[in-house]
Amino acid sequence: MSSTVAGLVQVGVLLVVLAAVYKPLGDYMARVFTDRGHLAVERVIYRLGRVDAESQQRWPVYAAGVLGFSFVSVVLLYLVQRLQPFLPFDFGRGAVGSGIAFNTAISFVTNTNWQSYVPEVVMGHSVQMLGLTVQNFVSAGAGLAVAIALVRGFTRSRTDWLGNFWVDLTRGIVRILLPMSFVFAIVLIALGVVQSLRSGVDVTNPDGSASTIALAPAASQEAIKELGTNGGGIFSANSAHPFENPNGWTNLVEIFLIMVIPVCLTRTFGTLVGNRRQGYALLSAMGVLWTGMLAVIWWAEAHPNGPAALLAGSAMEGKETRFGIPGSALFADATTGTSTGAVNSMHDSYTGLGGGGTMLNMLFGEMTPGGVGTGLYSILVTAIIAVFLAGLMVGRTPEYLGKKLGRREVTAAAVAILSMPTLVLLGAGIAIMLPGTPGYLANSGSHGWSEVLYAYTSASNNNGSAFAGITVTSPWFQSSLGICMLLGRLIPILAVLCLAGSLAAQKKVPATAGTLPTHGPLFSSLLTGTVVLVAALTFIPALALGPIAEALA
Repeated sequence: MSSTVAGLVQVGVLLVVLAAVYKPLGDYMARVFTDRGHLAVERVIYRLGRVDAESQQRWPVYAAGVLGFSFVSVVLLYLVQRLQPFLPFDFGRGAVGSGIAFNTAISFVTNTNWQSYVPEVVMGHSVQMLGLTVQNFVSAGAGLAVAIALVRGFTRSRTDWLGNFWVDLTRGIVRILLPMSFVFAIVLIALGVVQSLRSGVDVTNPDGSASTIALAPAASQEAIKELGTNGGGIFSANSAHPFENPNGWTNLVEIFLIMVIPVCLTRTFGTLVGNRRQGYALLSAMGVLWTGMLAVIWWAEAHPNGPAALLAGSAMEGKETRFGIPGSALFADATTGTSTGAVNSMHDSYTGLGGGGTMLNMLFGEMTPGGVGTGLYSILVTAIIAVFLAGLMVGRTPEYLGKKLGRREVTAAAVAILSMPTLVLLGAGIAIMLPGTPGYLANSGSHGWSEVLYAYTSASNNNGSAFAGITVTSPWFQSSLGICMLLGRLIPILAVLCLAGSLAAQKKVPATAGTLPTHGPLFSSLLTGTVVLVAALTFIPALALGPIAEALA
């Protein structure tokens, strides 16, 4: 079987499995966030945290919960890293440096999981499990909670209550993320992923020298790393490491985990608003963009324009032979189309067009299908902009799901959309002008600019993948990328919650003959076009200096 046919089979299997779980998982998540009862374990958590589970919160209080929880999480994760010598399973690796600890704490709390260190050398198992893995759960749970709060803004009328952040966070973790991660950790172990508390195994090399192969509790980390669209690897090679992703089956399972919750959340949305065709419209836009970028990345890597790659027949540099071009392109499209950041190949080694495709996936706003929660609220914000543009064309006040979109709503949506481009372009522009930056780049010219642009794109979108040709251990990169991660996460969340509060306070207006239908192919096309148009108007000049120039060279 040719690699192309094998790749198409993988894509087909992935889509069939996603379609099979779309309805049951989507409807289950809708029931989770509308259930009036509480599980016994949830009641214990509420009691310990002194949370009144029956209380409701206005959007400023909900936002304060997100901000306060994030701040405490950053501080605690920073301290766990700095106090590593006092923890078990530290293996003598010492305290994590202050700069790396600061960057990593922000990275994992914001669901970015950007790593500027070698995990198997710097982090012991306790920091990995008590610090990083815990944040994999709670950061994904926080994104899920914000998305549900926005959906409530559409479903509620004449109220300022959006639910309870602590209840939404707890339910997302206890009822969705934990059980699914437990099941798939066992699946990954059965398929060959390592799960060990040993520091490593000593081996004798063919030349007689001795070395140690690092071990770790990889399967449990891998399950939530992908399911929560986190992306941080327990080994430096991430999902290209044979202990994290040993074969084609684990590769397909991990891609499924990356996409399953963001995809099924569109069903949850349709169920909660009482019109499942609304969810299908969002899913259609996501699917068109995801499929289009998969085709671009796959074609670019299978048809390289470099002399060495042309002689080899394909661009296999930086890719694992056990995955090949199709498995690598599929993983790259899934991980950059969400906010995951896990990689099973070196994106820095991709062709100009292929690497540009992974970057453009993030510059779309990572809503194809996006991260856990973040993908849904990002595409809903873009849908509001699309409806607003359509309203301007016909000269009437735009409406979406029975809610009028006035100045307050459109302003909040605009802030949510424009925060990421502002951070990307300012961060990359300042970095490339610094006199010391060329010393941190493995390449000059257009590819060097692509490395810088990719880094700030990844950080500001809370993705976490990287063009590894750039070294980011300097104080400037550690601090600036950390700030981009923090602002790239919190500014959109605040804008989305403000939008949710404004929508919930409105009364629903009935649809009329002049109301734009938002559940059919026309609106899906308008939404897709809006995503592409915003990205093109914002980033084409920057892309022209990097991946486009490299592709045309």
